[in-house]
Amino acid sequence: MSGESYPEIREEVRKMCANFSPEYWRDLDRRDEYPLDFVTTLTREGYLSALIPEEYGGSGLPLSAATVIMEEIQVAGCNSAACHAQMYIMGALLRHGNEEQKRKYLPEIASGALRLQAFGVTEPTSGTDTTSIKTFARREGGKYIVNGQKVWTSRAEYSDLMLLLARTTPHDQVEKRTDGLSVFILDMREARTNGMSISPIKTMMNHSTTEVFFEDVEIPAENLIGEEGKGFRYILSGMNAERILIGSECIGDAKWFIEKARNYANERIVFGRPIGQNQGVQFPIAKAYASMRAAELMVRDATQKYENCENCGAEANMAKMLAADASWEAANVCLQTHGGFGFAEEYDVERKFRETRLYQVAPISTNLILSFLAEHVLDLPRSF
Repeated sequence: MSGESYPEIREEVRKMCANFSPEYWRDLDRRDEYPLDFVTTLTREGYLSALIPEEYGGSGLPLSAATVIMEEIQVAGCNSAACHAQMYIMGALLRHGNEEQKRKYLPEIASGALRLQAFGVTEPTSGTDTTSIKTFARREGGKYIVNGQKVWTSRAEYSDLMLLLARTTPHDQVEKRTDGLSVFILDMREARTNGMSISPIKTMMNHSTTEVFFEDVEIPAENLIGEEGKGFRYILSGMNAERILIGSECIGDAKWFIEKARNYANERIVFGRPIGQNQGVQFPIAKAYASMRAAELMVRDATQKYENCENCGAEANMAKMLAADASWEAANVCLQTHGGFGFAEEYDVERKFRETRLYQVAPISTNLILSFLAEHVLDLPRSF
């Protein structure tokens, strides 16, 4: 489905974002505060439940609609990082959860009564080597007992539920390193007073990220998603959607930077003429635009394959990488075009510059994407 579709959604998202001025985001940035009003409005307008089927209170829209929502939020100069996880996290529940779990959680997530914003996967010693995680969930009768630690768990302080990946079979007792991992729905409202602690991590951008510690945290056995030990594949199935949605956000960022640079280049007069008249200024902007458009096509291709239930691992990874590269190129061009003013808070360039830099590293680094493409697409020897 074409990424140019959904004009009504694009228009409505723009209208909604217009209520959240640049000063709103600057103020949050200064105070390192979560954009509660913004997330509440997105929830009320139904955007965060776009992928939830109508029978559970959502809109039942395809991924292409979600990419449009995320892109337009970024084009407007807002930051969807505060809420995008709810869209891709719930994929594991939608695809692999049982009917009882869906009935229990999805309607309340759709209404905003519950937030599913936290994704507990990465650990300090494993990084992106997910199969090496050490957090362990031990089965005891009708419950699991969890011990371990997660890091870079964004929005944990503002979420009611966490999608948690933990090992349920010791690493040395599985045939394949991807076996023995399980996925759980953790009710953090209960866990906060029963062995779970959260420690915020101060970062270069306002991303509300944390470390989470588990000490004998209990999870009811009915909160296991799918089969025990099969969790790695459940997580992977949602990662393609994650890559595509992040790619669409990067496209939105790139469009914001390019428009900002173009406008300033037309308005800024130096030596009696607009700086945009100089090829040394206009060529980098034009190059950033071309890079953005090429990445945009890759995002659309990946989205179409995802919606057609085709294997889109390579496309989703390339979409995320190329879009992140395009947004970072556009960010550098925009900052350079503004010169000293690009560092001034009131222009918002430095804020967006910091925000879009993240996507060179997360949710997966460029080097790991290149390694994936080398091995699985180009049939080169495995490098690790």
